[in-house]
Amino acid sequence: MNGFLIGMAATLVLVGAVWIWLKAKKSKPAKEIRVFSSIQQLKAIGQLSVYKVLTKEIVTETDHTWGEFGNRYLGWVLSGKKMAMIFEFEIDFRYNLQSPLFEIKERGEDSYSVTMPPCDYEVHIRDIRFYDEQGTKLLPWLLPDLLNGFISGGFSEEDKNKLVDAAKGHAQKQALELINNIQSEVQKSAKTTLESISRAFGATDIEFNFSTKSAPEIEVAVSEKIAS
Repeated sequence: MNGFLIGMAATLVLVGAVWIWLKAKKSKPAKEIRVFSSIQQLKAIGQLSVYKVLTKEIVTETDHTWGEFGNRYLGWVLSGKKMAMIFEFEIDFRYNLQSPLFEIKERGEDSYSVTMPPCDYEVHIRDIRFYDEQGTKLLPWLLPDLLNGFISGGFSEEDKNKLVDAAKGHAQKQALELINNIQSEVQKSAKTTLESISRAFGATDIEFNFSTKSAPEIEVAVSEKIAS
């Protein structure tokens, strides 16, 4: 049992990237979906990363997920300026194996019951860009001349922060929907990874019990190019 516990704590496999191009909302055309799995590296860090989702969607009109402020500004940019927005964020699914909720119980010879803590989610907005259909070129996020003539007195730092908050709200709601849809796949990935490690230390029969958060807490980080 000690050898099994030491092996589980000291050798964690940081697994896999699953890259998903989400289907566009409403009448927008579907995008390609690509799935990759790979063992990246070994780290004794106490965190087991089992699943990663990278989403990229083309937004031609805003909905309630952007909030009133996002609809006000982005609605004008998308319709008035005839732009399309490319919104990209990622979700990293992790289990904290240092959590007191992570338990390993011996059931018999080389047989164990593993109780997993709730999954933690890290959401990060990677990029937001605009596509100029008339000029057929990509433009950076919050390009000043996109807003010229629309906002009297200029686009303030407070305005920019509110629009970034709207983007974070959109990412949060999209992430919650994804989390609910692929929970079983995340658990399957964690189970497969830990079974491989366990068998390397002599365990032959392993039972997994997964617990879930009733209301997952999600904090959305943004890249420097978006925040600056």
